[in-house]
Amino acid sequence: MASIKTKIGEGGRVVVPAKYRKALDLKPGDDVILVLEDGEVRITTLPRVIQRAQEMVRRYNPEGRSLVDELIQERRDEANRE
Repeated sequence: MASIKTKIGEGGRVVVPAKYRKALDLKPGDDVILVLEDGEVRITTLPRVIQRAQEMVRRYNPEGRSLVDELIQERRDEANRE
């Protein structure tokens, strides 16, 4: 998607152009996440942040392995040892 020039308004407000809001499926009142990285601000959504986190974990967690089940088993083993 091409870059769009916009201005900073009163109180630091920035208008997100309609085609960007549509691409991100943003509606008035939706929460967004701002990420400041390398001198740039990125606007994203909570579902996208969650999706990225899940993708990161998936890279280190083999298919079919349940970290939740492993954690529950560890807790049970600890409880049995007490």
